[in-house]
Amino acid sequence: MAKFELKLPKMGESVAEATLTNWLKEVGDTIEADEAVLEIATDKVDSEVPSEVDGVLIEKLFNVDDVVQVGQTIAIIETAGGSNESEKALTESAPSPEAVKEVEKQVETAKQATQAPIENTGDRFYSPLVKNIAAAENISQTELDGISGTGKDGRVTKNDILDYVENRSSEKPQPQTVVEAKNPETAKAQSTEAAKPKASVSVNGEDEIIEMTRMGKLIAHHMVESTQTSAHVQSFVECDVTNVWNWRNKVKGAFAKREGENLTFTPIFMEAVAKALKDFPMMNIAVDGNTIIKRKNINLGMAAALPDGNLIVPVIKNADRLNLVGMSKAVNDLANRARENKLKPDEIQGGTYTVTNVGTFGSIMGTPIINQPQVGILALGAIRKVPAVIETPEGDFIGIRFKMFLSHSYDHRVVNGALGGQFVKRVADYLEAWDVNREA
Repeated sequence: MAKFELKLPKMGESVAEATLTNWLKEVGDTIEADEAVLEIATDKVDSEVPSEVDGVLIEKLFNVDDVVQVGQTIAIIETAGGSNESEKALTESAPSPEAVKEVEKQVETAKQATQAPIENTGDRFYSPLVKNIAAAENISQTELDGISGTGKDGRVTKNDILDYVENRSSEKPQPQTVVEAKNPETAKAQSTEAAKPKASVSVNGEDEIIEMTRMGKLIAHHMVESTQTSAHVQSFVECDVTNVWNWRNKVKGAFAKREGENLTFTPIFMEAVAKALKDFPMMNIAVDGNTIIKRKNINLGMAAALPDGNLIVPVIKNADRLNLVGMSKAVNDLANRARENKLKPDEIQGGTYTVTNVGTFGSIMGTPIINQPQVGILALGAIRKVPAVIETPEGDFIGIRFKMFLSHSYDHRVVNGALGGQFVKRVADYLEAWDVNREA
């Protein structure tokens, strides 16, 4: 018999970790190769981790809600026959006896603690080791939630909680006192935030309490973080898309018959945005501290609504290199798989600019929140049939036109009003100049 280590696979260039959301197999269950063993979540995408071998699950190394790093061993599967290479690797990577005793001591102390168990709260996840140390040191849930984490997305690490314990023993801070931040301004802001009284919400017998979903918590965290990071400014342009409307109605039947794809307005708009980004490359940037990263590739994110009401943003990579047929296929494929929850983690990573279609829900305009670390996002309003003044060589007259609002939110730290306004106007110019004789 041999033992195989099931590791968290690499899921994309920028994906370093995932949250274990559900075990599909229990210890003792027989597993076939390519059969799903557990479910994980990265940001907004849920995925399954399959087994690479046939065997029996003999050990789980993580619990639900634990955060697992790419490459870490999640479970041990016993296989029939084969060499003991995996067993040897497992033994070599095992922790030292001293480390095991220390963890066992912390676990035992935690079991004897009388305080309520530590739980994951809001968008904060705590590793089993952090929870055990908190229990061993009688750190309350409130205190733990107040500790400033230095890990990814503010996660509390082992060193963070040990530093807190050391400072607490010498200074005896009150609950919700946080460790000193590296940045004095950050520390001041954290102290001010902690001192703010939180509004209380009264609940009567007729109210319904609904727990936020995991995705809902992540979205809430990202939205608040974005508004606290970027100085949001908006520019609005009204765009005449009569030519686009008439052209699409003329070619959509033949397009669907030839390509097997529906021709929607979205790929037309995305093409115009990609062209405008080539014209204004300083809209295709990201901010990293006090530096600006000018992106080489134009990767367009498109916000897609899910059946549960949440939004997800799949990314069209190198959008400026696609013709309208390629753009249509990419848009339809990503939108369909987003609704079916079949997106891969890497397909929501690496966006450099985002487009959201608020007109789908009947809104004529919106003020969308920037998708960090990008610096701009364009909202497409509903297309409306309206009376408009039409200028001709023979004079002005009133006619019926199809119009929509383009709402551009941008980060005023690095994008001034001139650039933000010129960019959205260029998108409108491309749409208004649409060639009605163009081949689909």
